[in-house]
Amino acid sequence: MRFTSQTSADGVTEQFFTLDEIPGVLWTPEGASGGRPLILLGHGGGQHKTAPGIVSRARRLAAAGFAVVAIDAPHHGDRPQDGEFGRIAAEMRAGMAAGENPGVLVAGMHGYLAAQAVADWQAVLTAVQRLGQVGAGPVGYCGMSMGCGLGIPLIAAEPRIHAAVLGLLGLHGLAQDAARITVPVQFLLQWDDQMVQRDQGLALFDALASSQKTLHANPGKHGDVPSFEVDGSLRFFTRHLS
Repeated sequence: MRFTSQTSADGVTEQFFTLDEIPGVLWTPEGASGGRPLILLGHGGGQHKTAPGIVSRARRLAAAGFAVVAIDAPHHGDRPQDGEFGRIAAEMRAGMAAGENPGVLVAGMHGYLAAQAVADWQAVLTAVQRLGQVGAGPVGYCGMSMGCGLGIPLIAAEPRIHAAVLGLLGLHGLAQDAARITVPVQFLLQWDDQMVQRDQGLALFDALASSQKTLHANPGKHGDVPSFEVDGSLRFFTRHLS
């Protein structure tokens, strides 16, 4: 892991890094030393590791004492895009314009990205937990939309993750992995989501095998998640990781 820059503001230190070909950002409390819970933040489709929502959530969590890391998903942000990804993305956009089921189209994209995304996250998790200001403490995962679509296979495969905040996605393509998730989950659903059919979102929540799971349903469309849900996720992770 090679750190390329470091800044501190408002009690939070932000460090950009690369691990092999994976670009990422680590946020920690300023002056942090010793182990602490770690949160992995997965961004949405078409976004990147420093999208405004990712940065604001990361800084909020780091100010509360967590270490937080975000990386660019395959073919996103500072990572190169190959021709196959471009073809799949173009077909997805064309299908949506033609009125095809967006959940099925998005699931195809997530399926293409998932194997590499899981391997990337596992490598970054191993590297970050070796840092003195993080350590090998409890780990949480937070991801909405594509962050959920790539996070569910990760959580199903990774025993180091102890709790997760997920949502804004349906069951398409995720049933088997969801059935393997037994950690506590907080799941967000937008009641009027134009991208995710309500019954599919409820079906994904139902498929999660955790005995400790809660559903937060709010009115509004895909991007209208209320800001108070950030505080809700902070309370959730504090409860399950501290």
